[in-house]
Amino acid sequence: MASTKKRDYYEVLGVSRSASADEIKKAYRKLALKFHPDRNPGDKAAEEKFKEAAEAYAVLSDAQKRSQYDQFGHSLGGSGFQGFQGFENAFEGFGDIFGDIFEDFFGGGPSRGGRRRRSRRGVDLEYHLEISFEDAAFGKTVKIEVPRSETCKPCGGSGAEPGSKKSTCHECGGSGEIRMNQAFFSFRQTCPRCHGQGEYIEKLCRHCQGSGLMRRKRQIELKVPAGIDTGNRIKIGGGGEIGERAGEPGDLYVLIMVKPHPIFERDGNDVLCETKISMVQAALGTSVEAPTLYGHVQLKIPAGTQPGTVLKLSGKGFPDVHGRNQGSQLVRVTVEIPKHLSDAQRQLLESFSESHQESKLKSLFSKWKERFN
Repeated sequence: MASTKKRDYYEVLGVSRSASADEIKKAYRKLALKFHPDRNPGDKAAEEKFKEAAEAYAVLSDAQKRSQYDQFGHSLGGSGFQGFQGFENAFEGFGDIFGDIFEDFFGGGPSRGGRRRRSRRGVDLEYHLEISFEDAAFGKTVKIEVPRSETCKPCGGSGAEPGSKKSTCHECGGSGEIRMNQAFFSFRQTCPRCHGQGEYIEKLCRHCQGSGLMRRKRQIELKVPAGIDTGNRIKIGGGGEIGERAGEPGDLYVLIMVKPHPIFERDGNDVLCETKISMVQAALGTSVEAPTLYGHVQLKIPAGTQPGTVLKLSGKGFPDVHGRNQGSQLVRVTVEIPKHLSDAQRQLLESFSESHQESKLKSLFSKWKERFN
């Protein structure tokens, strides 16, 4: 008969009786990681909780056993519950669960057949490139130097001194893995002596100290496209670090930073700038020379232009980096008010003010007359 002290399996895993198979699996994995003996060496309480969680999962992960348990509980109708018949059998169906657990513990799941470690893709690199406002507008080809690890030429990336050889690892017998027994099951682990290679170098290459890699500066010619902006990245495939054990190289990402301009500002693909005119020019209208990225152009200021008016020069902005529409230049008009006036200027302005007021009164009187008539 099963012990009456057994806790409810759903309670053990912390799930409801309506929990899905996926929820049960996730709950068990969380507990297995928490109470695994490798993470709690010598902790008997943790070991018991690990056993308890494994027993609960062995039953609830099996549709038939779960149905029986839901019906009869631990007793199974008085016949005695044999739901957890030895750890060796119980763990047979846990491959997916413990594959994840091994990934967390050792950086890779349990290996089958003693395979050596595969080559690994190289690390991606990032390079910060600062360019001028004009180069961002028109594009430019630049040369950059990127430090990265490359294959050691003297040893060809083997890590062995030229003329020396590699020997089979006696720790793992050349498999790259060693078998370990822990708690209630056994698993394979990467050989600590040869690091999964199955062999070791008798004499390390003096140039790279056995790593098979050397640090070098690589010169790259980079085409910066017109219309690029701060924060944009240019990807150079294979421009990153060389991978371990002849693995493919990573990529290089060039992050663009555009220097500020003393006159222009950028808003999307539009260019902003300001031009100053006198109040007389604003009132009468004029034509001024305005700077653009493409040289100076004549800009017509209409009569009666108000301070803050924005005038548009189509096609004078940034090209779209994807080849779509060209931006415009937006010119904000500021009107200068003189701080000091001569007597003659003051008299002219006062005369203008009086005539302006008189004109306003006549206009108002005319409106009243029309309304009353």
